[in-house]
Amino acid sequence: MFKPTRRGFLVGCSAAIAAWGSGLSFTAFGSAEAEPNQNIIVVIFLRGGIDGLSVVFPIDGPDRGYYQSKRPSLAIPTSGDNAAIRLNDRFGLHPGAAALHELYQDGKLAIVHATGLTSDTRSHFDAMQYMELGTPNSKSLNTGWLTRHLQSAENLPAEIIMPAVAVGNLQPTSLFGSRESVGMTTPNDFSFGGHWRYGEWQRAAMRKMYSGSSWLHQAGLQTLDAIDVIERANPQSYTPGNGAVYPNTSFGRSLQTVAQVIRLQLGLRVATLDLGGWDTHEYQGDTGGGYFRSKLEELSNGIAAFLLDLSNDNGVDHTKRITVVVMSEFGRTFQENGSRGTDHGHGNIMLVAGGAVNGGQVFGEWPGLATDQLYDRRDLAITTDYRRVLSEILIRRLGNPRLGAVFPGYTGYAPLGIVQGADLEVDYGSSTPTPTPTPEQPSTSRIFLPTVQR
Repeated sequence: MFKPTRRGFLVGCSAAIAAWGSGLSFTAFGSAEAEPNQNIIVVIFLRGGIDGLSVVFPIDGPDRGYYQSKRPSLAIPTSGDNAAIRLNDRFGLHPGAAALHELYQDGKLAIVHATGLTSDTRSHFDAMQYMELGTPNSKSLNTGWLTRHLQSAENLPAEIIMPAVAVGNLQPTSLFGSRESVGMTTPNDFSFGGHWRYGEWQRAAMRKMYSGSSWLHQAGLQTLDAIDVIERANPQSYTPGNGAVYPNTSFGRSLQTVAQVIRLQLGLRVATLDLGGWDTHEYQGDTGGGYFRSKLEELSNGIAAFLLDLSNDNGVDHTKRITVVVMSEFGRTFQENGSRGTDHGHGNIMLVAGGAVNGGQVFGEWPGLATDQLYDRRDLAITTDYRRVLSEILIRRLGNPRLGAVFPGYTGYAPLGIVQGADLEVDYGSSTPTPTPTPEQPSTSRIFLPTVQR
C-alpha cells in the first residue's frame, strides 16, 4: 500500500516525473473510446524455457513417429486418457491447454511454431536478455524493446496517465531504461494507508506541500491525482467480470491486476508479467499429466479468464484492443533425457491472443523433426524470428512501424497475418527521439536517482 513516506511517495511519483520528463501529461481521465490508438500489448514471459513440443506437436505423419520414438515417456497420446486436442490435420494441443483451445476455436488465439531467438545460446540469462533487449547476440543497448517502442511511437496521445506497467517484483529487461513504466503488484499499491480521516489529512498536507509550480511540485500533484482516480475505483473490492475466475496463484493475481488497470482507463499501452517454472529437466510429466500439465493449465486458464473478464465492461469489449503475446527464452530438446525431462533447446512456440487476432490457425513454416531437419541435430529449428511476430503486432495493432528503432539491425519483417490492422510502411531507421531537458524539465538521471534510495 502506498504510504506518504519519503521513499514511498518518491516511488509513487516516479510515473508522474517520468511522464513530465518525456513530454507526456497525466491530466487525461476520459473514456477509452475518446482517445486515439487505445490498443494495448500484454507480454507474458515464460521464464525457464517452455517445452513448446509438449504444447503443440505433430499428431500424424512421419513426424509423429519421430516424436513418439524420441519421447517415449513424454509424448502426448492421440487417444485414451490425456489425449491430445486436435488443432488440424498436422498438430495437436496438450490436454492441459483446453482453455486455450476454446480461444483457438473462437478465433481469438493464434499459434506460431518453430519460432524464437536466432542466437546460438542455451543460457537462460543470455537468451532472456537478448530477447528482451530485442538485439540477438548483443547486450550493448541500455533500453529494452518495449521501452524503445514507447519512445519511438508517434501516435501516443498527448495526455496519458499510465503508459506502461510491469506487474511483479522486478521490472523486466524489455522495459529497461523506461521513463514511462510503473512497477506494481496490485492497484492497491496506489493508496493512502490507515484510517480514512488520517488519509484525508495526509492528502491535504501533501497537496499543500506540492502546491508550487516546479517540475517536482507538478509531478507530485499528478501522482496525487492518479491516487485519487484509483482510490475512487476501489480496487480492493474488484470482482472479475462475466464470471471470469482467475487461477489462485501469483500469476492469476498478476493478470487480474492488469485487467483492473485497463478497466481504470489510465491510458495503459504496455503491460508485462512473468510465469516461471518451465525449466523442466526432470519429471516433466508422463503422457500429458503431471507437473507440466498443471503449469500449462495455470497459463491457459489465466489467459482465458483475463480475456473473459475484459470482454464486456458495461458494454465495452476491451479485448478488441488487447493483444496478449506469450514468449519464452528458448524451447527444449526434441529427445527426452534420462530423468524424464527435457534440456535447453532452440525453436519454440509463441502464442498471440485477443479480439483482433486471426485465430484458429498455426502460423510459421514447419521445419520437420527428422534428425537432419533438427537444429544441431537435436532441437526444433527456427524458421520464424520472434521479432517478426512482435513487429507485426507493433505495426498492425500498435501503429508503430519504426522497427529500426525498436529492433536495431533487424530488416527481415514480412507480415504473417497473425493479427488484424493496417500494414504501415516500415521504417528501418534506427533513430529514437529523446526529449531535451529544459531548466524546468530535468534529465532522467536527475529524476530517478532519489527514487531508488532506501
